[in-house]
Amino acid sequence: MNLHCFQRSFSSPLVPVKLPSPMETHFWLISPDQIRSPSLMNQYVELLSPCEKDHVLSMSGDQLKKSALLARALVRTTIARYTNSVVDPKSLKFRKNSYGKPEVVWENGDWQPPPLHFNISHTSSLIACGVTMDAQIGIDVEEKTRKIKSNVLTFARRYFSSHELEHLSAITDPEIQRQEFMKLWTLKEAYVKALGRGFSAVPFNTFTIRFRPAIPKGESHFLKDTDSTASEITVESFDDPKIITSDWHFALMELDGSHYAAICTENAKLEGKEPLPMTLTVRRTIPFVEDECITGTNSVIAIGGFT
Repeated sequence: MNLHCFQRSFSSPLVPVKLPSPMETHFWLISPDQIRSPSLMNQYVELLSPCEKDHVLSMSGDQLKKSALLARALVRTTIARYTNSVVDPKSLKFRKNSYGKPEVVWENGDWQPPPLHFNISHTSSLIACGVTMDAQIGIDVEEKTRKIKSNVLTFARRYFSSHELEHLSAITDPEIQRQEFMKLWTLKEAYVKALGRGFSAVPFNTFTIRFRPAIPKGESHFLKDTDSTASEITVESFDDPKIITSDWHFALMELDGSHYAAICTENAKLEGKEPLPMTLTVRRTIPFVEDECITGTNSVIAIGGFT
């Protein structure tokens, strides 16, 4: 992967950001533990629509409310950054498709809105928003230490394909097996979310995620040059032959040594041209306070993805 970074910036207003280029993904992160200011949290509440406020305030538990609030604030402030200050994050409107995937509803006017696509994922300790131009996107983040309720293989038999189950069964170390399960789960979540059809329409056992052999050292362009190598990731769909699996690109990474993050994006359709490599910029943000590019740092480690 190639790198596109922006300098760290501190400002009260939102800092406008250049639109992603073809096959570029912008990946924004919030760490809830870093946000403790009541006044800042109140500022985020004021960004929400009345329905969103009611939904968040009706949740039980302070941690759940905080996570839901920050997720909505992250989406609104992130999308607003790409409008060159034309749109206030509070004025943004959203709708869901028939499977529940959210999208922006732009107001009619003289201004031409950008063809942005976004997706969000969150755990109690990390919230992420991925943004692309003219390309569907799905993302998922999971805690590396997430516990699986039953035996890994028992759980995998319910949701994974025979190839994935075979891959996990060949791993004798229980901890490594659990981690490989989490990587596959994260990638499968991202793929289903990119399709925009939901788990009920695309069950996990109707497609296979494959890790191809690692790219030789020195040839990987994913995130940064390191001594490690990154495997290629492909998907094979068994359920719907209309889904052209080569139309999807994947990235898998480790964030802060504590989370797995997966990205699935639609391949840019450029007539007469070779497919472009996926490029990625990762930013950590506290909206209205600071933004920091962490691409190429030890906070973002490549595990797999197309080059």
